[in-house]
Amino acid sequence: MTVQTVRRAAEREALAMPAVVVSTTWLTDHMVRIRLYADDVEKFDYAGPDQLVRLFFPPRPDAELRLPISARWWPEVCAMPESIRPIVRNYTVRSVDVAAGELDIDFVLHGDDGPASAWARRAVPGDKIGILFDGARFDPPPTTRRMLLVGDETALPAISAALEQLDASIEVLALLEVEDAGAELELAHPPGADIRWLHRAPAGAARGALVLAELRAARLEPRHCYAWVAGESSLATSVRRHLVNERGFGKEQVYFCGYWRQD
Repeated sequence: MTVQTVRRAAEREALAMPAVVVSTTWLTDHMVRIRLYADDVEKFDYAGPDQLVRLFFPPRPDAELRLPISARWWPEVCAMPESIRPIVRNYTVRSVDVAAGELDIDFVLHGDDGPASAWARRAVPGDKIGILFDGARFDPPPTTRRMLLVGDETALPAISAALEQLDASIEVLALLEVEDAGAELELAHPPGADIRWLHRAPAGAARGALVLAELRAARLEPRHCYAWVAGESSLATSVRRHLVNERGFGKEQVYFCGYWRQD
């Protein structure tokens, strides 16, 4: 894909659909890729590398999965009795194969501390889940010549997809803050892309501290540059603040999103 304004998902009736696990592939000790099949994937209007999907999990491992049936799905979920109410979480679509009716979701695992992690680490083919497609926010202007991609483990699916789709003429700097070398992935990327893995361990740096230090030392020209930043909330907000307040980026040049919050 050449850099252009990425079309957001068209406004349409968003309906939850059932899906089933096809396969699981362990990418690292703490990340697993789960391939899902759904009959209605051909209706999916992919809008960009950070394409959002809402996942519906059973309230308990032994519970039947109940999905909302209307476009006003959130009020419907909230009105369900707690005993049958599905758990809803947001994830990024790593890739989609419309012809096969399949899509991949990469899960960062943190034991059983969260319902999505608990489900993903035990998922086997045949397990059921619900999916609902939403929009994407990756939106570089047509004049973009340079791109900054920043994130932690939770942003790797979107950053990986973006790197695969970028034209070779784009100058890319990617700052990827992960726990240690064991969390690194093989990434397809344009020739010449500058991919930097930053390890929090063993020093145990605070979220975003390594990225900010690397940014302050980097040569980064804001003109014709688009920045996409996501991950832990303090990482995303501190990088955006640095780019706008200290590096001369316009606010419209920086997309940032806190995917989760530490503690």
